Amino acid sequence: MTGSAILRRTVRRQRARMIFSSLFFCAHQFCETMVPVAIGLIVARAIDTGDGSAMIVSLFGLAALFVVLTYAYRFGARIIIVAIEREAHMMRVEVAARALHPRGVRTELVSGELLSVSTSDAEKTSWILDVIARTAAAITATVVCAVALLVIDIPLGIAVLVGTPLIMFVLQRAAPLLTRTATAQQAEVARVSGMATDFVSGVRPLRGIGAENAASARFAASSAAALNATMKMARANSIYRGFSTTVSALLSVGIAGAAGLFALQGRISVGELITVIGLSQFVIEPLTTMSRLPGMAAVVRGSADRLALVLGADHVLPEGGSAAPPTTRLVVDGARYRSLDGFFMTAAPGEMLGVVALRAQDGEALAALLSGQISPDDYLGTVTVGGLGVDELGLTELRRTVLVEPHNTDLFAGTVRTNITAGRDRGDDELAPVLAASAATDVVEMHESGLDHAVTDRGASLSGGQRQRVALARALAVCAPVLVLHDPTTAVDAVTEHAIAAGITELRHSGVGGQTTVLITTSPALLAVTDRVLLVDDGRVVAEGTHHELATGDDRYEEAVLR
Repeated sequence: MTGSAILRRTVRRQRARMIFSSLFFCAHQFCETMVPVAIGLIVARAIDTGDGSAMIVSLFGLAALFVVLTYAYRFGARIIIVAIEREAHMMRVEVAARALHPRGVRTELVSGELLSVSTSDAEKTSWILDVIARTAAAITATVVCAVALLVIDIPLGIAVLVGTPLIMFVLQRAAPLLTRTATAQQAEVARVSGMATDFVSGVRPLRGIGAENAASARFAASSAAALNATMKMARANSIYRGFSTTVSALLSVGIAGAAGLFALQGRISVGELITVIGLSQFVIEPLTTMSRLPGMAAVVRGSADRLALVLGADHVLPEGGSAAPPTTRLVVDGARYRSLDGFFMTAAPGEMLGVVALRAQDGEALAALLSGQISPDDYLGTVTVGGLGVDELGLTELRRTVLVEPHNTDLFAGTVRTNITAGRDRGDDELAPVLAASAATDVVEMHESGLDHAVTDRGASLSGGQRQRVALARALAVCAPVLVLHDPTTAVDAVTEHAIAAGITELRHSGVGGQTTVLITTSPALLAVTDRVLLVDDGRVVAEGTHHELATGDDRYEEAVLR
């Protein structure tokens, strides 16, 4: 999907409203053009002749003309605004659906840029409806004005009919430059908006590592680039508008001057002179409108192109098959992804497997690989569940079978309950074991409203440890056959950590044929309850054994876990 395709689809979806709005705008411009014509007729047939009856009739006619033009504009504007807002809403929903699609979307835009695309760019793209409607109205006004001038004097009408297309042709030559400038400006503004969003959401970690100054300097540089792009666009638009206004005014002055000369020569009457002067002044409005439309169209096209970056992007994951895994045996064989280099691991059904990554990037790469959100084209090796590759499994089945809870998780505005259940219907009795296993019971009990305690966006109303326990409870509540937890207890104290280790064991591994759990962690409390531990270094497994065996026989493991 390209920007042009998005614009064509926008017009097609809103064509009925756009047509009716254009008709009303055209009627408004026709009536506006008729005002100086009517005034000229009043001068010629009522004032020059001194006919009082004709004056009264003319005034009523002029009043009716103003009533029609007023309501025509009112209805036209109302219809086009409805069309614009409806289309902008539809595009916002489409961008959100694309960004949240289970198969993912392959785009280099960060979250802040996606937000800018779904709001600002969606709104500006819908302006194409207004551009078309106002173009039709401006053309109507220019044609009617030219016809009226042709009736009065043929050279005057020809001047408008020839001069207008010539002016538009010259101005249109600048449209590609304006489009490129607008696209670059919108990209820079979206980039700095995305950076601001990321910095605000990560202000605590930045303060924790003392990186505020570096972040501020980076944002200032990006903001300066966005300012330069905006100023460049403003200069281009100013030059364009100044030139277009000057040319339009010169055409109007030329028509008025010629009419004055013709009146002195007796070719036209005083009433016709008044009409021509009025039309020459009025024609500046549609000419100015048409001269500004290419600049507005450039902004619209730039936004449509940015929308196409999301709506036209490929999915990250293939469609996959529809098979369900016969077992939950998880195997990663010869994986090469990010820092992983020939990584191999197996997790048997019902096993609690620990993974200790001496390099943090290895743990992050493994969690990402197991999440099912990485395209098979982006890594080497295989990841299988029950002997079936991820490309053979149905996406729904894969997500139902394997759940990866990343280290950095977000909570949403709502309540503790809605953050844990995530839209699923779960009663208090069903949530009780989950709360106990994640040590989130005290988070609920310390607030009077319990599970219905309000949570602000990103869980800002909770402490770091509370957020982590609520997120863990959310993961445990899914009851996934295979659950991968990446550093789930880094923000809790040692006592709570032991309680969580016991809780996960009780909840997921107390029965016969229990669920599979993979713990990517360096926590001794969690590793102590595992059945087996893999030690990973330089992207591959370098040692394997129980927690006790590795703690007493491997210096690297002891240093990483028991330091």
